[in-house]
Amino acid sequence: MAERKSALIVGAGSGLSASLARLLAREGWAVGLAARNADKLSALCAETGAKAWSCNAADPAAIAKLFEDVEAALGAPDVVVYNASARARGPIGELAPEDVRHAIDVSAFAGFLVGQQAARRMLRQGQGAILFTGASASVKGFPQSAAFAMGKFALRGLAQSMARELAPKGIHVAHFVIDGGIAREGRAPPSEAPDALLDPDAIAETYLQVIRQPRSAWTWEIELRPWVEKF
Repeated sequence: MAERKSALIVGAGSGLSASLARLLAREGWAVGLAARNADKLSALCAETGAKAWSCNAADPAAIAKLFEDVEAALGAPDVVVYNASARARGPIGELAPEDVRHAIDVSAFAGFLVGQQAARRMLRQGQGAILFTGASASVKGFPQSAAFAMGKFALRGLAQSMARELAPKGIHVAHFVIDGGIAREGRAPPSEAPDALLDPDAIAETYLQVIRQPRSAWTWEIELRPWVEKF
């Protein structure tokens, strides 16, 4: 019997992460979820059989412990997904430096911490996939959104560098530019264009397709947007 694959999703919540957790669970994967407040994941865990951990993703010691705990409970993860981000919105002359620092810590530095711990384990196995979730701001900075753009540009650079370093060692690193709004409870698309927002279940399907790509045809980056989105 084939060994059960495992995945860790960091920055888990009720949107894309939940869709991905449900999809992987249906495919027979063991799923680990990490969030600053793991209590909010209890219903998702009950639904999917996932295990959840509370963790500050920008704390090096906390991330090291998270991976130790996940490895003990589920085995070293075959796939690690980094979904966390933070914003500090406002005019450039009015942004509080500490708010900007926090946004960059969560959006980029924490992604490095997670990617580093994942890579260390996958290098031992000679295989695995590390996926980073980006946004429109990964490739274009918008007014009054400097902190978010800084963090997402940095995360994209991290993913590109890791992909070039780790692909020859059998580890697939990919970055996803989510260019558009994601549908969620309380945020439905207009009735005249029911698919004008990204469906989180559809995004999750694309993540799984990338996870399953043969290494003879890997992509390091993919952009996803609804058909009405201007780009």
